[in-house]
Amino acid sequence: MQPLLKALTEKKLVGHFIEMSFIENKTFQLWSGFMPNRKEIKNTIGANLYSLEVYEKDHFDNFDPNDLFQKWAAVEVSDYSTVPEGMVTLIVPSGLYAVFLHLGPATEAHKTYHYIFAEWLPNSDYTVDDRPHFAVMNERYKKDDPTSEEEIWIPIKNRN
Repeated sequence: MQPLLKALTEKKLVGHFIEMSFIENKTFQLWSGFMPNRKEIKNTIGANLYSLEVYEKDHFDNFDPNDLFQKWAAVEVSDYSTVPEGMVTLIVPSGLYAVFLHLGPATEAHKTYHYIFAEWLPNSDYTVDDRPHFAVMNERYKKDDPTSEEEIWIPIKNRN
């Protein structure tokens, strides 16, 4: 499972976020609050959904599954001229990403993340960069279906 290395250009997103930890996962609550209102976002780019995590700078240095982070449910927009009430904006800065394809149900994504952080990353020429992590869910994403696909984007920089 080798990643594609991609240079991301800045993305403008609109959506919701919830603070959570890996121990206290509120992903279902987040998406349940976002999906009924996503059609209110008028200037979307494409139909992809973005599931993002925004971590503190040292989150992965001494990993603790109780540490809080922001989990986002969002869509990409062309600009911020119309942001629906109750939604917020996030800019994902440009930078290098390692992009992995997760095949299978969302409940099995932890296996892909384990491979990324326990096997691929420590043996690569890269470290995690301080930018949002995200998954892109397009028309091939089917949540709990064994044929589901989603792209997992990990921000990376050269190891110093």
